[in-house]
Amino acid sequence: MQFHHHGYVSGEPRVQDAAGSGIDRPADLPDEMDVLIVGSGPAGMLLAAQMAQFPDVVTRIIERRDGRLVLGQADGIQPRSVETFQAFGFAERIVAEAYNIAYMNFWGPDPEDPARIVRTSRTEDYAFKISEFPHLIVNQARVLDYFAESAANGPGRIVPDYGVEFAGLTVHEHGDHPVEVRVRYTAGERAGQERTVRAKYVAGCDGARSGVREAIGRTHVGGAALHAWGVMDVLVNTDFPDWRTKCAITSQAGSILHIPREGGYLSRMYIDLGAVAPDDDHRVRRTPIDEIIRRANEILHPYSIDVKEVAWHSVYEVGHRVTDGFDDAPEGSGRSPRVFLTGDACHTHSAKAGQGMNVSMQDGFNLGWKLGHVLTGLSPASLLSTYSAERMPVAQQLIDFDKEWSALMARKPEEITDPQDLATHYLATAEFPSGFMTRYGPSMIVTDAAHQALAAGFPLGARFKSVEVVRVCDGNAVHLGHHAKADGRWRIYAFADASPAGAESKLATWAEWLASPESPVTRHTPHGADVDAVFDVKAIYQQRFEDVDISRVPDMFLPRTGPLGLIDWEKVYAAGPSAWTSADIFAERELSRDGVVVVVRPDQYVAAILPLTATQELSDFFGRTLVDQRALATRSS
Repeated sequence: MQFHHHGYVSGEPRVQDAAGSGIDRPADLPDEMDVLIVGSGPAGMLLAAQMAQFPDVVTRIIERRDGRLVLGQADGIQPRSVETFQAFGFAERIVAEAYNIAYMNFWGPDPEDPARIVRTSRTEDYAFKISEFPHLIVNQARVLDYFAESAANGPGRIVPDYGVEFAGLTVHEHGDHPVEVRVRYTAGERAGQERTVRAKYVAGCDGARSGVREAIGRTHVGGAALHAWGVMDVLVNTDFPDWRTKCAITSQAGSILHIPREGGYLSRMYIDLGAVAPDDDHRVRRTPIDEIIRRANEILHPYSIDVKEVAWHSVYEVGHRVTDGFDDAPEGSGRSPRVFLTGDACHTHSAKAGQGMNVSMQDGFNLGWKLGHVLTGLSPASLLSTYSAERMPVAQQLIDFDKEWSALMARKPEEITDPQDLATHYLATAEFPSGFMTRYGPSMIVTDAAHQALAAGFPLGARFKSVEVVRVCDGNAVHLGHHAKADGRWRIYAFADASPAGAESKLATWAEWLASPESPVTRHTPHGADVDAVFDVKAIYQQRFEDVDISRVPDMFLPRTGPLGLIDWEKVYAAGPSAWTSADIFAERELSRDGVVVVVRPDQYVAAILPLTATQELSDFFGRTLVDQRALATRSS
């Protein structure tokens, strides 16, 4: 963590200071704002935490509840989400309180006595194979708490406006704040009162029954699978030996997905309630908890559970739906969107694949930096059209995956030809549920693959997969990607050619150009801002860190920032190995030894791969994505 660059800090360094209208937040919802977030679920709270990094953008988040969520329904945290938590600064703390999934065990009918279940396989959890981050179980309410803390501590100081619900909206063609929103107070002295506010943009993060979705005329497309599951969080005594291990259980009586929860005692059980008749009219949702427990014991035979307390329970019918558009812009209209949908407001599915909260948070991450860039004048409004274009295919992939997983979990014993096939599928598809299969196609913010071979281990459009490197200033081994925080900045990683620091080299020539008047850094950094306000530029040398003379590194990699003009020493790295790491990022990510530039978006996805000599291509890429600040300064003067 870096701090003190704005002056000595003696208190909590996570509380960031910055001047801007976001800090001077009135107690009540203002009449006008830049961004109105509707709903404080995972997508909404991450979006608020991201918008808090743009203090000049007035952002408010409304929530019909009168306070924080006490008991969340979602609980599965995939490695990509933990990676995201790292960017927002709370991964280590939430990992400490969460349940870490180390194994997933599979149970099925005993071939010698099919009325009984036996363990058929024990598999290491997929997170160990594909990420430095774990697969966690933790209450959704705690995830929201951490994002709320991040939003409140960010420069923008955003806190939810509780007790305010969305009542409708109208998008006008003209005006600085064209989205007219009706809100209704649900708590306090003003309960029942309505008023109208105006916003430049609205984000509907208000769940499966989204009022924002209805207001912009978008509809869920899809249907139900006519199958029901009971779910319960319980404290029990049991003789089932794998009670503290995640398990998929199939018996003659049905199926259970069993997931231990944080704290060492609580567990969640998804219990198969069987097929639902087409004319059921949701009556299955009234299944009493005693019947759900009875079904669980029937499936677990010869084992049983003695339920001491039910913390929460529900019944849901499996449904798979994707909204026909993730924003309000009519197809082919050419109009930039003003209203956006995220999370369950635009995609719904079963809970058993552990994807709802995870995919919803990535919706918010994708949208947040784009809104921040447009509203601060860094990017044109056309950037906002990429949100729907990028996230709709991800949602459809999620639905397709969940349909397959749900069908496998709901099979009857006589339909299972191979007792190992569920475990095989679980491991074979691991990267998708982990959140690592998302790959955005070419667009104004992702280049084509002409130079992909220069950095084969960083696929274009995929998230930047970190590797340990050695920080030259102090010799510490750190993950290169973990230094990148969710601060809305672009990352430019310059992997050096073989020449040492200070010698004539492609990297030195590139760094000199990057400091010139024609470089993206000069063209797209606002006048008066720090040199790294928009671009966080880092150099990674091929030599061991002891062999990199930091006094001979180009000035671009040792920028002076903040009001005191202090040197930032944490932008120069070396490939391992060292005493603290055996990793060599050049080898592990198949990076060209002639050098390569890797550009990473503010939401951690690889945007461009270019040779160190392709300065014009780098300039052209950012020319499409960002606004030329010199031209703005000339016009304003």
